[in-house]
Amino acid sequence: MTAPLPRWADLVLIPALNLLLAFLVAGLVVVFIGEDPVEAVRLLLVGSLGSSYGIGFTLYYATTFVFTGLSVAIAYHAGLFNIGSEGQAALGGIGVTLVCLAVPWPYWWLALPFAILGAGAFGAAWAFLPGYLQAKRGSHVVITTIMFNFIASALVVYLLVNVLKAPGMAPETRNFPEGTFLPFMHEILAVFGIRMSRTPMNFTALLALAAAFLTWVLIWRTRLGYEMRAFGHSEPAAVYAGIDPVRITIVAMLISGAMAGMMALNVVMGFQHRLVLDYVGGAGFVGIAVSLMGRSHPFGVVLAAILFGILYQGGAELAFDMPSISRDMIVVIQALVILFTGALENLVRAPVERAFLRRRRKAA
Repeated sequence: MTAPLPRWADLVLIPALNLLLAFLVAGLVVVFIGEDPVEAVRLLLVGSLGSSYGIGFTLYYATTFVFTGLSVAIAYHAGLFNIGSEGQAALGGIGVTLVCLAVPWPYWWLALPFAILGAGAFGAAWAFLPGYLQAKRGSHVVITTIMFNFIASALVVYLLVNVLKAPGMAPETRNFPEGTFLPFMHEILAVFGIRMSRTPMNFTALLALAAAFLTWVLIWRTRLGYEMRAFGHSEPAAVYAGIDPVRITIVAMLISGAMAGMMALNVVMGFQHRLVLDYVGGAGFVGIAVSLMGRSHPFGVVLAAILFGILYQGGAELAFDMPSISRDMIVVIQALVILFTGALENLVRAPVERAFLRRRRKAA
C-alpha cells in the first residue's frame, strides 16, 4: 500500500525523474541514428541558452506556452480537462486583430489594455459553449473542445480568406499600425544599458509572469478559487457545501479560454504585427504538456514552459548543426517528454511512493 508523497517530492522529484527518463530514451534514439547524445545535448543547450539570441527566442516561445499552460491548469483545478486552448488561442488572435485594426492607435500602451480585453473576450467566448454544454447538458468538455478546435481553424481560415485578407496572395491581414507594436525586450533592456540580440521576445513576457502570479492569487487566495478547487476534488461534496456546479463549470471555462486567447498578444501583436494563417502552431496542445509537467501550479507552469522553449529553440539549432537529427526528431523528443510526464507518470510515482513508505516504516 502506498502513501501520499511529501509536497516537494510530488512537485519536484516526480517531474524531474520523468524528465530524466524521457531524455534517457531520447538519448537512445539519438544513438540509434548514429549520433553522439552528449554532443546533441550540448548543442541543444548552447543553441537555447548559450547566447542572448538563443535566450531571447527561448523565452519568446516560453511566453506563449505560459499562457496556454495556465489555460489548461485553471480548468484542471475545477476538474475540467480543457484541450481546446488551440482553438481559443486562434480566436484570441481574431480579437487582438480587430482591436489593432479598428483604431489608428498612437501609442502601444493605449492599445494594449483593449487588446488584452479583445484577446480574452474572444478566447472566453469560444470556451463558453463547451462549458455550458458540460454544465447543462452533460456533454463532455474533452469532446466538445476537440470539435471546437477544428471549427476555430475553419473559421479563422474563412475570415482570413474572405473578410480580413489584405490585398495579395497570402491569407493574412494587413499590417497593424505602428502605434500597436509592443516594445521588444532588447529595446526595453537597452534603456537600462543592457545589450541583447534582436529577437521576437517582447513586453508580453512580463505580462505572462503577471498572468502566472494572478492565477496563483485566483486559485489559492480567492473564494472563487477555493470553490473551483473544491468542485475539482469532489463535485458531490462541493454541491453539498452549496457550490453551484453550473456556475463554477462555466466560469472556469471562461477564465481558461480567456487565458488561452491572450497568447495572441505575444505572437500577433508583439511579433508578427498582423494575423497570419495557423499562427498558433500547436501551442495550445503544448500547453497541455506544460500544465501536466508543472502540476497545474503557476510556478511549475512557468518552469515547464521554459523547458519547452528550450526544446523548441535548441531543437531548431540542433537540427541545423546535426542534419541527421531532423526537425521530426525534435518532435519525437518533445513527445517523449509529454509521454513520460503525462501518460506514464505512474511508472515513476508508484516506485517512489513505495520507497517513501519503506523509509517511514523504518523510521517508525
